Amino acid sequence: MQILLACAKTMGHTAAAVPAVTQPAFAAEAAGAVRQLLALGPDALARALHVSGRTAAESALRLHRFLEPSQEPVPAVLAYTGIVFRYLHPETFTAADFSYAQRHLFITSFLYGLLRPLDGIRPYRLEGNVRLPDADGPTRFAYWQPRLTDLLIKAVQADDGVLVNLASAEMKRLFDWRRVCASVRVVTPEFRVMDGGRLRSVVVYAKMCRGAMARFILQQRLTDVAGLSAFNPSPDDAVGQLPVVVGGLDGRAVSPGR
Repeated sequence: MQILLACAKTMGHTAAAVPAVTQPAFAAEAAGAVRQLLALGPDALARALHVSGRTAAESALRLHRFLEPSQEPVPAVLAYTGIVFRYLHPETFTAADFSYAQRHLFITSFLYGLLRPLDGIRPYRLEGNVRLPDADGPTRFAYWQPRLTDLLIKAVQADDGVLVNLASAEMKRLFDWRRVCASVRVVTPEFRVMDGGRLRSVVVYAKMCRGAMARFILQQRLTDVAGLSAFNPSPDDAVGQLPVVVGGLDGRAVSPGR
């Protein structure tokens, strides 16, 4: 079973001991994109990133640091600090958990394409609608689609042929998703909360559940989709404050965990 998570916009460095730091498959492509961004002037960079001049200046500083040899790479699973990764709780992983995650978890990235958890990365800011090397170039979605589709399909087929898609919807555009679905079994869990007698989709709760479910799969070493029905957010997590309904598991709903 392979798992797909989306990168986060917020980055930092969650402290944890890891068994190794590995090289991203598309490290050279990432460095090339950074050089293309740095070649743009301040105004062009702001337009390319769709941000304000101040944010563009901060991004330029980060991009310059990206290429400095002294900038130590951080394992991707510890570098992203958004809600999904906070509920993944990688800082509590054992060496065995990290090793297992390295074989079963993918993280999408608009700069690096597709990452394994221990792949060393540097801080950056980039969205999927950014065009490089200029305004007439392909978006990051278009750039990565032919490069990532076969890689993902082959990795899933080499495992058990099952992909648990816990990434946000826009990440499908990094792949030829129709071909992915035709080549492997894709399971996309859906999370709803029961609030005041109504079933609602709440973005922050969905993110919490994606991280918590990825953690559940990895720590339980799940090999069967049926095992996903046992997922139940921890009572210690904020996500456990409201009942969570999980759907999308072979088209059937699972009873609320709480």
